[in-house]
Amino acid sequence: MKRRDFLAAAAMTAAGATWLPETAWAQGIAPSVPSLQPRASGYGNLLILVELKGGNDGLNTVVPYADPLYANLRPTIGVRRGDVIQLDEHSALHPALAPLMPMWRAHELAIVQGVSYAQPNLSHFRSIEIWDTASRSDQYLREGWLTRAFASAPVPSGFAADGLVLGSAEMGPLANGARAIALVNPAQFARASRLVTPVSLKERNPALAHILDVENDIVHAADQLRPRPGQLALKTAFPNGAFGTSVKTAMQALASGDTPQGEPVNGQGVAAIRLTLNGFDTHQNQPERHADLLRQFAAGMAAMRSALVEMGRWDRTMIVTYAEFGRRVRENQSRGTDHGTASAHFVAGGRVTGGLYGAAPQLARLDGNGNLPVAVDFRQIYATVLGDWWGLDAQAVLQQRFEPLPLLRV
Repeated sequence: MKRRDFLAAAAMTAAGATWLPETAWAQGIAPSVPSLQPRASGYGNLLILVELKGGNDGLNTVVPYADPLYANLRPTIGVRRGDVIQLDEHSALHPALAPLMPMWRAHELAIVQGVSYAQPNLSHFRSIEIWDTASRSDQYLREGWLTRAFASAPVPSGFAADGLVLGSAEMGPLANGARAIALVNPAQFARASRLVTPVSLKERNPALAHILDVENDIVHAADQLRPRPGQLALKTAFPNGAFGTSVKTAMQALASGDTPQGEPVNGQGVAAIRLTLNGFDTHQNQPERHADLLRQFAAGMAAMRSALVEMGRWDRTMIVTYAEFGRRVRENQSRGTDHGTASAHFVAGGRVTGGLYGAAPQLARLDGNGNLPVAVDFRQIYATVLGDWWGLDAQAVLQQRFEPLPLLRV
């Protein structure tokens, strides 16, 4: 079995391995991308991706409350005008997103509206594959877009891993080549990481020797990232629930490898973290379910900001949300919404230039399927991460030029 094939399989099965429960390590041969070196900003700048799995309803997240068509198209599930949190004369936030307002008022939260891609696909599986690989809708790529980025400019060898994945067994944008740790059950991470021990057996069989090497890599990475008593103990209060636990685990992993000034110890750390909040496929009884999901999301975001400020890393962190698609504009007969296209996404951080970007929903210009027009290609956000945040050649990674968005302060 080739090294790459073995590690791809290991990423799928290692969650049940006895030597590190609920943890998987995926590492492979780098895909063919021109070799580049990041500019000074580089991987000292952390990226946190938050996947809103299932397809978040952008219209009830960032509400076009002033457009009378909104209430007409959503007579039972629309957010009432008197309940919204007004951002300007046209747009408002769902009331469950109130914890985001300190970031908004500090101009550290950007909202990009109308995000999608040309010829959108409404299949969960195919559309998230497009987002994860940054492909065209008619193009099939194997490697995740972050995998290609780290192949073009490798993460420093002293880092514990390229990326950390929490709340999902899928590697997503880190698939097929990145050095990434996947924590299916973050609550068990601290306990499990203390149980692992390096294997010192001298094995002559190349295949088994390779397996033992991978095990030792897992041990080393887990040891670097696990919480350590007395080291940068965080005072931040984290929310309950699966997403809050993922946020807490991610922040503790960062704190374990940082100095009090927010600098990685001996280069330890990760370049990217991917968190997943599940449940956004709201075909039925959306108002209550969606409000709860947004409440979890906002509480997690506020906790991340607090913890990152504690660590001195807020100015060097960029948080970006994504989802496979948005929802249909008109509500369905089950008090829900079906698969749609364009949606709104959040970008937050200490160096983010807050405000509204893209285009507000044009409810009078729906296509023949009742979907919103695209205002921003999602790969423009990726180009902003790759070029402006990490100093990489975004065109080489994305295989096409996309204009970055002016989301970051110089």
